Amino acid sequence: MPVELDATTPDLARFVRAGDTICWGQAAAEPLTLTRALMAQRAAIGGFTAFIGVSWSDTVDVAFTDHVRFVSYCGTGLNRHLAAADRLDILPVHYSTLGDVLSQSVDVLMLQLTPPDQEGRYGFALACEYLAPLVKRARIVIAEVNEDAPAIPCAQTLGPDDIDAVLRTARPLNEPPSISTGETEARIAAHVAALVEDRAVLQVGLGALPDRIARQLSGHRDLGIHTGLINDGLGYLIERGAVTNAFKTRDAGISVTGLVAGTQRLTRLLHRNPSVRLAPTSYTHDPTVLAGMDRFTAINSAVEVDLTGQVNAEVAAGRYVGAVGGAADFLRGAARSLRGLPIIALPATARGPNGPVSRIVARLDGPVSTARSDAGVFVTEYGAADLRGLSLAQRVSRMVEIAAPQFREELERDAFASLRAHR
Repeated sequence: MPVELDATTPDLARFVRAGDTICWGQAAAEPLTLTRALMAQRAAIGGFTAFIGVSWSDTVDVAFTDHVRFVSYCGTGLNRHLAAADRLDILPVHYSTLGDVLSQSVDVLMLQLTPPDQEGRYGFALACEYLAPLVKRARIVIAEVNEDAPAIPCAQTLGPDDIDAVLRTARPLNEPPSISTGETEARIAAHVAALVEDRAVLQVGLGALPDRIARQLSGHRDLGIHTGLINDGLGYLIERGAVTNAFKTRDAGISVTGLVAGTQRLTRLLHRNPSVRLAPTSYTHDPTVLAGMDRFTAINSAVEVDLTGQVNAEVAAGRYVGAVGGAADFLRGAARSLRGLPIIALPATARGPNGPVSRIVARLDGPVSTARSDAGVFVTEYGAADLRGLSLAQRVSRMVEIAAPQFREELERDAFASLRAHR
């Protein structure tokens, strides 16, 4: 049976050793009482590594790097403060492999779980994804059992023998930062919605633009969901009845996700909802699984894209703000799906120090997160460019057409040099 920890002063030094690598759930799935206690006891424990996902809490303060080395797959959320201070190391792997990669290094796993059911089994609450394989691989598993955590059905549960220590709480969940969108995002969303078919199976990424795009699909019928995360936008589609999953060729009737990342309204909607299921990343991001679903539609964003279809989703102005993530996994799955649709959506411009700058460029300013060989459909507020089956010269022409008008002439001038550099 697991050791019961004192909720006011949990002694984590009993379980965590200097030099350990510790991992916990991301966004609202973070076991906040445990992670705050861990940061408070960091000096007593000694130096350790913390692998974090998207952070919405105060446990990723730069001040904690006196004893903590932070590593993440992303620079999203409050991770940006660590990245700006050069105190965030990045693990640049495809999301589909993240669980396996972490299984080789994580010593201590911290989870937020639901109270046990009648059979004594604990639920993952909000996140199964890359946490699932770590349950059997980590030396120590410590669980914050939160009475206020939603019981979202999951493909995997935990028994008492899977857990070494338990801390029992009843606290509100973290909520995401408020997001706002404007006319640009509305126009992009309208262009994307015109491409998406009824009965499509949706995957959307994290952020304001994917959320806005999802909401634009409320007039569609019989949509399905198979995604890395369910956000408020997808929750809106469920509420409106646009999602039925009735025509999914896999997991019919069920919305599949690895993570739920949204407001309390979303978590209330999904609590004990039999039409939703959490699953591990090895399933949600498996390109073979994705390719086996008709009309699989992947909708992701980017920092910038070049004229040949290369995508930088990681670095902006020299700072790590995004991730390799699951975009390549989902784009490849959509490309192989019958009537599938691989989409990258982004505003045509970003705010620069001296005014707007183009996000469609001749040469990327950051790394190639997704190769041009995986390019599909690119969408800005100026339209859509379907690069599938096009040559490099044809791609340049199409990408210039969806760039902001004030940058098109410059991009055309740079096009020949870009082609020569990429051949």
